Amino acid sequence: MYFTDRGIEELETRRGDEEVTFAWLAEQLRTFVDLNPDFETPVERLATWLARLDDEDE
Repeated sequence: MYFTDRGIEELETRRGDEEVTFAWLAEQLRTFVDLNPDFETPVERLATWLARLDDEDE
């Protein structure tokens, strides 16, 4: 188990029944990066990965 799994599990437990839009998620990611600029690259990689999940070339 990776250290991040705890955060993912907490997210699922606390907010797993909610529905959100990708627009809402994008805004939360922007806010997070504004508050935590050191995480710009990992957030960018996550956002790109999510955006390209259906790409057959990847």
